This record gives sequence, C-alpha cells and structure tokens, in this order.
Amino acid sequence: MKYILLIVFSVVIVNIFAQNADSLKLNELNTELKLTNKKQDSLNSLIEDYKLKNIIYQLKNIGIPKLELNDTLITHSAMVLVYSEKYEQAKWVAHMIIPDIKTGNFGRTNDFRPDTMIKTGSAVEQDYFIKEMLPDSSYKYDGFGYDRGHLAPSADFRWSKKALSESYLYSNMSPQVGELNREGWAELENMLRSYVIHNNTPIFVVTGPVLNDSLIKIDRGVNKLSIPKYFFKIAFDYKNKKAIAFLMPNEMLTYPVISYSKSIYDIEKITGIDFFYKLAEQLKNNIKAQNNPRDWLVGKQKYETAPLKGTDLPKNCYNTVQSYKFIGTNKKVTICGTVSSTKKTRKGHVFINLDRSFPNQIFSITIWNSNAINFSYQPNKYLVSKKICVTEKLTDNKGVASMNIKNEKAIQILP
Repeated sequence: MKYILLIVFSVVIVNIFAQNADSLKLNELNTELKLTNKKQDSLNSLIEDYKLKNIIYQLKNIGIPKLELNDTLITHSAMVLVYSEKYEQAKWVAHMIIPDIKTGNFGRTNDFRPDTMIKTGSAVEQDYFIKEMLPDSSYKYDGFGYDRGHLAPSADFRWSKKALSESYLYSNMSPQVGELNREGWAELENMLRSYVIHNNTPIFVVTGPVLNDSLIKIDRGVNKLSIPKYFFKIAFDYKNKKAIAFLMPNEMLTYPVISYSKSIYDIEKITGIDFFYKLAEQLKNNIKAQNNPRDWLVGKQKYETAPLKGTDLPKNCYNTVQSYKFIGTNKKVTICGTVSSTKKTRKGHVFINLDRSFPNQIFSITIWNSNAINFSYQPNKYLVSKKICVTEKLTDNKGVASMNIKNEKAIQILP
C-alpha cells in the first residue's frame, strides 16, 4: 500500500512540474509574440513613413503643376496643394494613388478641420453649414446647399491613417452639388482606383476647381467661398506613359463619366495651369494630347464608350442618354450607340447593351428566342463593338430604357 501511495504521489508531483514547465513555456512564447508584434508594428510604421516620403518626392519631381507668381506650395504627408485665398479653396491638389489601397483597411475619419499650414487661414466648417446644439445635446444642422467635396478623396489614402486623416483638411475641400459629389464624381474616383488595382501601378492625380471672378459665393459662410461651375481631374500613369483628364460640371451628371473626358491640353486652356511641366518635352507633349478614356477602364467596362454626340447621330436619331424621355410615349423612336456587351441565355434569349455594360447599362435591347429566326446572323456575336441604330417603342425595364426587337430590319449598322 505504501508503494502504491508513493507511486501516486510521484505521478502527481511529475504532473505538477510538467504543468509548471508548460505554463512557463507558454508565458515565454506569449512574451516573444508580443515583442514580435511590437517590432512588426514599428517596422510597418517605418515602412509607411518611407512610402509617404517617397510619394512627396515623386510629386515634387514629377506630379505637381508649375507654380505661378505668389503661389505657395503646401506639403502634407501624401498630398501637396496650392491654396487660393481669393476663392478660399485650393487651386489644385496633387496626390498619388498607389496599389496599397487594395489591402489598406483604414476607414473614414470625418475629422474635418482647418488647415493650419495655410498662413492666411483656410476655409472652416461654418463655410458649409451652421450647427446648433439642442437641449438634448443633439445638433440641428443648417446647411448652405453644398457638400464638402474632397479634391483628393479619402479612400485613396486608406493604406495610411495619417494621410487619410489629412484628406479631411478644409484646404482639400470645395463646394460641390451633392448629386455630383456622391454620384458622378465618386464614380470617377472609383474608376481611377480600379485602374490602379487592376494594373498594379501607381498614378499621379491632380484635381481642382475651375476658378474665376465670375463665380458666385456662399454669402452665408464665414469666408464667402466661391462656388465652382466646373471641376477637373487629371490622371497620369508614368510607368505606362498614359494620361487622361476629366472636366465635370458642378451638377448632377446626365451622361456617363467617360463622356466628360478631355486632354490635359484642354484643361490647361481652361485653367491656365501648366501640368507635369518637369517631364521631358517629347513625353510631356505626348501625354498632354491623349484622350482615350477606354484605356482607363477595366473588366467589362473596357468595352464601354461615350454616348454619341449630336453631330455623330444620323438625322432624327437620339443617343442612349436621350432615350429616357421617350419611355412610355408609345411611339417608335430610333436610338443609336455602340454595342458594349451582349449575352445569350440557355433558352436562346439575346440581351444587348449599348454604350455601357451590365450591370451599369443605360440602354438595352432584347431579342426573345422566338424572334431569333428573323435574324440572318447571331446578334450576340456579330454586333459586338459595332455602332448601331435600333428603332422600336421604348419601355422601362427596372429603370433602364429598353426595346424588344423582332427582326434584323429594326437594326441599322452604322459605318
């Protein structure tokens, strides 16, 4: 019995020591993990600092426009700008979109604040709205009718907490109509980010309002901000030597984003600003003349085109944007555009989109299986990328102007 008790006691002692050894090892590993995480955080912070410094270096050596007399360059962590005291907003803001946005996970900070680097004082919150605290500690807002439109969008800096926060400085804001800021302008910003992610290449971006003395002001604001009638955005892919510019009115857009594309030369004529002036002469002239918006689209969007302009339309014909006004009129009308996407279902139905692809289509054509025999060709294959005009009555299909075509005589292929 004594031997049995001794054995049991010995086993218990051994287990206790083993548990203690395991606990010590576990604590040791946890301590090592904390030190490793701390070192990793330190390295990540150091890497971010070097990325920010490199961006500023590249902006100042490639990306910024030529400074004019009395211009003062304001340098932040990941963007540089010139502020116009006369109009109380930036003349332009230059930044870069880098592939890190794909994995960046910092969200909106909404820490709008004045830019203390503007010696004359930047715009402030009271230039856009007045807020009054109510007895229940909530706020009553009295807006002046305009959004605080980011020139360099915060989402372009989602890889850096510091840079993202600085995008909320009022020097980076301009009064924008809400329908532009939240729709067309946002779509343009999304398009450029998609380009960077898809091509895994950084791009330079310069954005600004078109400023002049004819602009009206927000009289209720503290600084009387001028309200731009137009905004420009310029993108330059240095690696692939591609550039594009956009000029958008400060209102709800009626046409797809690519319809507002311009060359850099066009923007220079309007603003008087000399963009990318530090580039070699031949490269500079080459990129400033480019206006190929489809080069900046990815995926199915690659096949999208701007709706035909009035001068390109046959007589008594309309483009895809104009088609909406004929919905429900019960009259046959002719709509022209470029086939951007097609689809044939398993049941043999054919769907064709003009100018914009699914799911962003603005005009669609349906050929039911029962009418397929009325075509001497396969519409889903033969019509791809062709400019066509279709004639029929227009219906509304979940907000999209649509036509049901019964035979190939309803389709005219343009030269």
